[in-house]
Amino acid sequence: MRKWTVVSILGAAQFVMVLDGTVMNVSISTVVKDLDTTVSAMQAAITFYALTMAAFMLLGAKLGDVWGRRRAFVVGSIVYAVGSLTTALSPNIGTLFLGWSVIEGLGAVLVIPAIAALIADNYTGRDRITSYAVIGAISGAAVAAGPLIGGFVTTYFDWRYVFVSEVVIMAVVVVFSRKIVDTTGSARRVHIDVWSVFLSAAGLVSVVFGMLQSKVWGWIIPLHPPQIGDVTIAPLSISMTTWLILLGAVLLVAFARRQRHLIDRGKAPLLDMSLFGIRRLRSGLSVLGAQYAIIAGLFFMVPVYLQMTLGLDALQTGIRIFPLSISLILFSIVGTRLATIWSPRRIVRLGQVILVASTVVLLGAIDPELGNVIFTIGMFAAGTALGLLASQLGNVTMSSVSEDKSSEVGGMQGVFQNLGSSLGTALVGSVMISILAVSFTGAVSTSTLPTSVQQQVEEATQGGVQIIPVASVQDIAVKAGLDAADAQTLTAAYSEAQLKALRVALVALIILALGSLAFSRGIPGQVLGRKPDDAETTTGAAQKATPESS
Repeated sequence: MRKWTVVSILGAAQFVMVLDGTVMNVSISTVVKDLDTTVSAMQAAITFYALTMAAFMLLGAKLGDVWGRRRAFVVGSIVYAVGSLTTALSPNIGTLFLGWSVIEGLGAVLVIPAIAALIADNYTGRDRITSYAVIGAISGAAVAAGPLIGGFVTTYFDWRYVFVSEVVIMAVVVVFSRKIVDTTGSARRVHIDVWSVFLSAAGLVSVVFGMLQSKVWGWIIPLHPPQIGDVTIAPLSISMTTWLILLGAVLLVAFARRQRHLIDRGKAPLLDMSLFGIRRLRSGLSVLGAQYAIIAGLFFMVPVYLQMTLGLDALQTGIRIFPLSISLILFSIVGTRLATIWSPRRIVRLGQVILVASTVVLLGAIDPELGNVIFTIGMFAAGTALGLLASQLGNVTMSSVSEDKSSEVGGMQGVFQNLGSSLGTALVGSVMISILAVSFTGAVSTSTLPTSVQQQVEEATQGGVQIIPVASVQDIAVKAGLDAADAQTLTAAYSEAQLKALRVALVALIILALGSLAFSRGIPGQVLGRKPDDAETTTGAAQKATPESS
């Protein structure tokens, strides 16, 4: 058992990093009330936690090369603990955003790439393959356990205790980090290009923030554009969402060109773009990003509906998600075992097909209570698919390159994982909230409510519709002067609008799941560790890989 001590330490850190992405979803309504904020603000905090990691993960990987991977791991763990403590003590949404979305995210960008690299430093052969599979399974378990842990702690104690416990875990990780071997040493002279850091971070933030704001600003046609004083910001009558996404795309293209320019001048790039020429790596990262986008979207929309529409508490919400949680953990383990006899491509494609089928089942199971057997089956199947994917993708990506590139690829893996999470939350959440606004105002305009009431509702929702508990709509309506019958009509319209929003958001997930099928063609077709699946070089940037056609 001693030889697995290192992977246990690294796995504990990985568990905490991934846990934070889902643990708060079931506590949204409680945190909204506790901090006197909104669901949209919480959506932004959840999105920017993942986005901070995606934007600076490449820098974190490079700093690991500069400082030494173990030192980067320890420093990142300490920073993360400081962020967790700040979050636990936060009196308002601003402090929570700082502690959780910023400080924790910056700690994670040092920890996550170091985990991947330190696995390569401490294990070889079949043990290394097993270790990467274990880390993938731990990630899946953290995703699954988040709603259960968050629900239990929030209901019986306080959501803040989740972050207090993270401080304790990271302290233990730091204490035992001495057992980890770092073969790279420390204080190496590695050039970090500031412009590359800026272009990659600014590009990713611009794209995701644009998607996040689409629910208010609109995608192309301006709905409720931002204003500075009396000036409406909508250049050429096009929504700022479109402009931000285009700006982000331009910055990311400039980043790619900058990396090639640095290589041509004999300088170290922030990211060796030639790594994308490795088909196995390219496919693994693409499927990984899609997987985390689907997880994040599902773990945002379902808890929001369960809490805001049905009025369930955090623990009840966690219990409804439990079928997905238990199957995700179970099939992460099953997938790890299957990897000894099945190829990663076979396991990944099985998971992708099950994921498409499960999202279709969930769409068909949508009803006002979300308590039917079909919904439970759909959640279990979704967890099965996500567990199978989690057990394979980390090992597929990390086995694509030699040890000297493990830190850089660990950073790339972190970028795609967290970019997928932030895009999933931003995109699916924005679709859900924007459809809620459209459906609600449409239902009110065609209802039997008096014209004066319809006009009042239209004026009140011009800036968008906030997600609030359905039970509170009638009270708000009565306080606004509506009689009991009109208040009930308004409540029914809002409840139906939330149900429609959930259905459309699930359709968005089905499209994502179908799209991810196209990414898996480059996943290895033979059992890893037995023999190479093709003649493709995996030596990373030491020799430039020639891009393969898909």
